[in-house]
Amino acid sequence: MMGDLVPDSLWERVEPLLPPRPPRRHQHPGRRPAHDRAALTGIVFVLKTGLGWNQLPQDLFGVSGVTCWRRMRNWTEAGVWPAVHEMLLAELRAAGALDLDWCAVDGSHVRALKRGDHVGPSPVDRGRPGSKHHLIVEANGIPLPVGLTGGNRNDVTQLLPLVDSIPPIRGLRGRPRRKPRELFADRGYDHDKYRRLLRARGITPRIARRGVAHGSGLGRHRWVVERGLAWLHSYKRLRTRWERRADLHLGLLQLACALICHRRLTAL
Repeated sequence: MMGDLVPDSLWERVEPLLPPRPPRRHQHPGRRPAHDRAALTGIVFVLKTGLGWNQLPQDLFGVSGVTCWRRMRNWTEAGVWPAVHEMLLAELRAAGALDLDWCAVDGSHVRALKRGDHVGPSPVDRGRPGSKHHLIVEANGIPLPVGLTGGNRNDVTQLLPLVDSIPPIRGLRGRPRRKPRELFADRGYDHDKYRRLLRARGITPRIARRGVAHGSGLGRHRWVVERGLAWLHSYKRLRTRWERRADLHLGLLQLACALICHRRLTAL
């Protein structure tokens, strides 16, 4: 089970990025802490299955769900998941598996069953509390940055924050890539102000216009971001937001992006 969820190739990349735990006391050291790899396995299991943290079978993983949640919290606060994601993106680029000439952006609603930050009435779910996942993918659908907002936020408000948060992707000689040449988006992003701001960043906007009949051909490119969101939501814990803390739900999103990149890398 551990080897399937956290293979050696993934663990070798994650382990050096984990923050060191405080040293044990000499007197009354207490129980030996659970191994980090076991905790990561439990976290990935929860992410994939959608199981509650308190439902994690301790006898199967050798670690409790509470411990996994605490490690998830600590590693999220330490910025582990974006670092793993950025490392894997660099490896994919070095392998020639990233096409950064053009990207696509979109958002997706999920229901939020607990209150917290970045929760709002969803206009597509009868005003029920919800959140939005915002995603930019490269031309093959590999996720780049991911964002989280309340369900009532307009997609276009997150366009520039997403573009500006594309990590510096290394892997080849020269400067790291931080932006595509073209960006594709649907009619939800149809604002001339944002077209100007994208051009000011050296990015050509390819955004569908409202009131114009379909047939522009932009859908031949935009479908990759829909597939990218489907890849994210194949991790059942992300289909509904259960985490009250927005940073922890965003951490799970970032971990899922890293897992998608690792899966693509191992398939090469």
